Amino acid sequence: MTEARLRHVQCLDAKGLHRMAYWEWGDPANRRVLVCVHGLSRQGRDFDTLARALCGEYRVVCPDVVGRGRSDWLREPMGYGIPSYVADMVTLLARLDAEVVDWVGTSMGGLIGLGVAALQNSPLRRLVLNDVGPTIEPVSLARIGTYLGQPAHWASVEDAADALWAISKGFGPHSREQWLALTQPQLVPDGAGFKPHYDPAIAVPFRLITPELAKAGEGALWHAYDSLRLPVLLLRGAESDLLSPATAKAMTERGPKATLVEFADVGHAPTLVQPDQVQAVSGFLRAA
Repeated sequence: MTEARLRHVQCLDAKGLHRMAYWEWGDPANRRVLVCVHGLSRQGRDFDTLARALCGEYRVVCPDVVGRGRSDWLREPMGYGIPSYVADMVTLLARLDAEVVDWVGTSMGGLIGLGVAALQNSPLRRLVLNDVGPTIEPVSLARIGTYLGQPAHWASVEDAADALWAISKGFGPHSREQWLALTQPQLVPDGAGFKPHYDPAIAVPFRLITPELAKAGEGALWHAYDSLRLPVLLLRGAESDLLSPATAKAMTERGPKATLVEFADVGHAPTLVQPDQVQAVSGFLRAA
């Protein structure tokens, strides 16, 4: 079972119910479950390479966070936030009947994983935080704000790949084949061309983040991080503008004292496509 199967689960929100899509790899009866959660404007197919590498050992589940990919869009944009996403993931874990779970989270997906891991009686056993920590650098928020939710339309997949690459240099070197594989699930048909496969309204709460709110959120995230009692692997692009060297160092010294692995010539965030990145994750998970 080396190809993804599309599934859905019903989740609760302030206006009713929404469907969250998830991509499942491997034996659906496997009690070893790995959940992989993507970044802010991405979707679950980002993890195809990692899932193929691990689906012989795990039931790998890669959700499209609500508002992205094949998942529903929310009627209330202010529902797009980490607490709501954590609640959706708890519903997903119940659907999976998962007693013990490993988690890989890129950027936003790492913050969601941190929220799930900090819950009392959390089923998480191991946590991979991919280029994210409790302190988010303001320069990265400003950069993301320049494109998040902006109208976009491309005549072809090739044009979309070029445009997305222009705002994704932090992902590091990729072959054209690798980049097209990451690009295609990011697109949805729109008339004679394509548009981004996410709800532009995810930018609404993002743009309301003030320095004061960011500081309050930072304190809560450090409190959650310090409460963790499970092994944590922290991945960092050596050129990342979101996860600073100082924050990464602090994460190795407090709370669960994460193991840090950095990747040269990569910024925010490693895509977990390159062999050394896949090996870092798989080695950490297999060491359990």
